[in-house]
Amino acid sequence: GSGLPIASIDTKKKEKIALFKNAGKEWALEARPVLDHDFPSDARGVAIPYGIYLPAPNVGTVFVGTSHDTPEFAVDCLATWWRLDGRNRFPVAGQLLILADGGGSNGFRCRAWKYFLQHCLCDPHRLSVTVAHYPSGASKWNPIEHRLFSEISKNWAGIPLESYETVLNYICTTTTKTGLRVQSTLIDKEYETGVKITDKQMASLAIKYCPTLPAWNYTIRPH
Repeated sequence: GSGLPIASIDTKKKEKIALFKNAGKEWALEARPVLDHDFPSDARGVAIPYGIYLPAPNVGTVFVGTSHDTPEFAVDCLATWWRLDGRNRFPVAGQLLILADGGGSNGFRCRAWKYFLQHCLCDPHRLSVTVAHYPSGASKWNPIEHRLFSEISKNWAGIPLESYETVLNYICTTTTKTGLRVQSTLIDKEYETGVKITDKQMASLAIKYCPTLPAWNYTIRPH
């Protein structure tokens, strides 16, 4: 009600781009032939769907990466979303609340996640970002899981994800009776894995840990 943006974020399961069987059923006059084994070497690539879901307006944005699910990729998705959609939707917002899982590319132990948040989102956009992580095992309470990702899975159940166009198309045609709307974008940048953030770089962050469960709750302010 305060008009402040709340974004629920997460990476959905990676999908191989190929004529592989996809669990589920689709209505069709005849069965669609698919490869009988899911060999990674038969895949044209990998799709890494990274989602940003806004519970109040019930809208989602899914960026489909093609290389690796890294903290830099996660923050790039957030910064791109803010630039293209978030700041127009919330023109007066100086802060953003993010609900995230405890692990993965946006995990609470991940130094690079905090480092890239500072340098790619907070500083360029003059935005204070508060992150609230769910404890491990509690990610099913993250709204994105049951209000966006599960709906996308239902939409493409039984459909072989044979191209990036197919993936993007099924994501952005996902709707629900309660009015969910989704947009999808391909990010074909190469991301390096194993980026190390030094103690000195960590010390330079404008980060404040909350008194309650500080490891899981913190705010990063623009420099």
